[in-house]
Amino acid sequence: MNANLQMPTADDLLWPTLKALDNIGGSASIQELLSRMSSEMKLSDDIINKLNRKGNQTTFYTNSALARSELKRIGAIDNTEKGVWVITNTGRKFQSEDQVRDQVREFRANQWEAKKAKGAESSDSKPVDVDDDQDWKDALLDTLKNMAPDAFERLCRRILLESDFTRVDVTGRPGDQGIDGAGVLRFNLISFHVRFQCKRYSESVGAPHIRDFRGALNGRADKGLFMTTGTFTTEARKEAERAGALAIDLIDGAELCDLLKKLKLGVSTKMVPEISINPEFFETF
Repeated sequence: MNANLQMPTADDLLWPTLKALDNIGGSASIQELLSRMSSEMKLSDDIINKLNRKGNQTTFYTNSALARSELKRIGAIDNTEKGVWVITNTGRKFQSEDQVRDQVREFRANQWEAKKAKGAESSDSKPVDVDDDQDWKDALLDTLKNMAPDAFERLCRRILLESDFTRVDVTGRPGDQGIDGAGVLRFNLISFHVRFQCKRYSESVGAPHIRDFRGALNGRADKGLFMTTGTFTTEARKEAERAGALAIDLIDGAELCDLLKKLKLGVSTKMVPEISINPEFFETF
């Protein structure tokens, strides 16, 4: 497959995910992993930045998430509570793309047979690629995009206050050159003055947005923070980390969802209790 002409499917990304994770040192954040994969696969910016039909995330991101989900099911990779993905000993044993694809196909077939044995409806039993996170993230992003601009700014203020900022002021107003607020982040004995921009975008944020934001900072802060419900293009991420310029931290829609979940702000997780019987307890009577 010529990656520059065709969007890689989830199955196409199984082996590249394993290889990139192994090559990067065995563990990586999602952004580190995606960056390494796109580089090793020599994907074009058009492929990397193409949005999915809902416009909530790039297709490359979504398909990569599906691939990680499949690899986790076969025990090849795992993820921590902090969102770090790691390759397992099982994952390191795979020697080729065909081996990985065959293992995933076998797992799907076993799932299918198990569900048939339980008498599940065919419509429910058909194995499909499902990203455990994507459904709730899509719903949450739709909710965020429907918020009024000032309400979204207040939500971002709350997020920062819950994330160790000692003071956050929303200052966004006409003529403020895109700066929506300012805050002070306390880290041990050191404080950093941060200016932030928060936008309810459906599209991708490009490098010009980052350059304009950096220009608006103009010595007014130690750090810049750009939060959006959309995505950042590859060029935008490169611009944010450009050597010799004020570094700007980026939080895209998917990361914003994870942050709200972590902080338990409008997102709750229900844990299903596992019930087990301890026969030894009853033997004491």
